[in-house]
Amino acid sequence: MSVNRFELPNLGFGVGLRSQHFGDILDALAGVPDAPGGPDAIDWFEILSENFMGVGGRPLYMLDQIAERAPIVMHGVSMSIGATDPIDLDYLRQLSALADRVDAVWVSDHLCWTGMAHHNSHDLLPIPYNQETLAHLVDRVRVAQDVLRRPLMFENPSTYVEFTNSDLSEWVFLAALAEEADCGLLLDVNNIYVSCFNHGWDADAYLAAIPWERVVQFHLAGHTHHGTHILDTHSGPVIDEVWALYRQAAQRSGGRATLIEWDADIPPFAELAREAGRARAEAAAALADDAAGGA
Repeated sequence: MSVNRFELPNLGFGVGLRSQHFGDILDALAGVPDAPGGPDAIDWFEILSENFMGVGGRPLYMLDQIAERAPIVMHGVSMSIGATDPIDLDYLRQLSALADRVDAVWVSDHLCWTGMAHHNSHDLLPIPYNQETLAHLVDRVRVAQDVLRRPLMFENPSTYVEFTNSDLSEWVFLAALAEEADCGLLLDVNNIYVSCFNHGWDADAYLAAIPWERVVQFHLAGHTHHGTHILDTHSGPVIDEVWALYRQAAQRSGGRATLIEWDADIPPFAELAREAGRARAEAAAALADDAAGGA
């Protein structure tokens, strides 16, 4: 399997666009000799949507320059799709305008809520997994997609608590939401590892239940292990156990656009490019093994 429900392209291997890397990225895209990462290291870039909404100046100028040279995907943290407050239509209109400006290949956010009564907690807060929540989210996702005039991709979160009134697993909930709201999934492989460790879930069962035709993108990241629990800090390189889950996901999906997230203690661009290069190699090896097994 290699085609997703929305016929969106497999962009290859990307990294998050961060301001400290602007110069290196433009040099790499321009083919400047000895530029960090080289011209073919990174295929695309993901932006944090809110960093470029309602702003101008150098950040938007640099984004425009990079968007002319490489595909851009938008990833948000403030849609608050799981909230009970009315959907923020002004936010969606700004999001749509930015997507049009950079010709975003797709737009994503998180399966969570972030606040209430116009207060943003700046945290990705968990939701109960049950039929009532599912119906609530299906309605809101449909509205958001209508305003944006494009399908949305929703990411499985890292979570640290569970609700007593949850009667569906996270993976069953994700699959049902994608089908009933006709949206896509951004599968964060690190988050699967983190949440499975924190809650004692079965990662193999999680992957087996995913509707792969709905998956458009993967995230990979580092985290911080505190012994009794793991925090999704997006710091440091991807660990071996997450690479192993990624190889399974690549085989099951036939390959999807893959992003390295590194948002704390951000390294030089060349190190990010090496991590993206490892993702490229891991995916190629997984797909080759899968092909050999099916021969």
